[in-house]
Amino acid sequence: MAIDPTAVGRTGEPRTRSWTSTDALLYAVGVGAGLGEPTSELAFTTENSDGVAQQVLPTFAVLLSQAPPPSFGTFDPALLVHAEQAVTLHRPVPVEGTVTATARVAGVYDKGSGALVVTESEAVLADGSLLATNRSAVFIRGAGGFGGDRGPRDDWAAPDRAPDRSVRYETRPEQALLYRLSGDRNPLHSDPSFAARAGFGKPILHGLCTYGVTGRALLQEVAGGDPARLTGMYGRFSATVVPGQALTVEIWHGTGDEALYRTRTDDGTVVIDRGRATIGSA
Repeated sequence: MAIDPTAVGRTGEPRTRSWTSTDALLYAVGVGAGLGEPTSELAFTTENSDGVAQQVLPTFAVLLSQAPPPSFGTFDPALLVHAEQAVTLHRPVPVEGTVTATARVAGVYDKGSGALVVTESEAVLADGSLLATNRSAVFIRGAGGFGGDRGPRDDWAAPDRAPDRSVRYETRPEQALLYRLSGDRNPLHSDPSFAARAGFGKPILHGLCTYGVTGRALLQEVAGGDPARLTGMYGRFSATVVPGQALTVEIWHGTGDEALYRTRTDDGTVVIDRGRATIGSA
């Protein structure tokens, strides 16, 4: 197993992806929209409700802006976990469209117990306008110790007060089976044998599904339910979620257009840490 530190700057093959209204609806249900109260998020879960125009959850842009990364080493894929995710939206996601994205290795860091590889991609619409910028990091367990830079430090800290807002969302026991239909067919989230190889007792929920549930909370609690106002979101995946566990998103109003957040399960385990969201004006 070896990670290639010289991969920084390397680009992968462009990927063009088209999506339809149905794809946007499926993604919304895949991250729990409508669960518990089916009429609560009709703008994201239906296309034909009286007086309700279909809209798209901002975090769908993460999937649209993904592209195959270039090679950055050899390793057992069962040892790779999604570590960090950020997305910047340059405009609201259309109900349907086509984008082209190309991934670039932005950083390779030696964390000792593993390697952290950061990739960036931009999703460009068919008319040439920029839809979203995606920055993602994966951690490969056991691939560290090659003598590389440990990477930048993050000075995020939870404010010394109770959260300004806190909201709890359920997930379904079959949530990962729904979410995977939006494109992430990693067997870690469906195949017990593969999950066991990775050291888990059962398949776990996609990190990006937890990210999408969290994005729904931020959209409703600090962006007034307006997808055009949630223009950026970053989080670090700090623990796994089992489908069926409830998620509580704790939010603190920050300075300017920033809000801080973290997401935890009912036992107090923080599953997304160091969260930041950028909120545009109404």
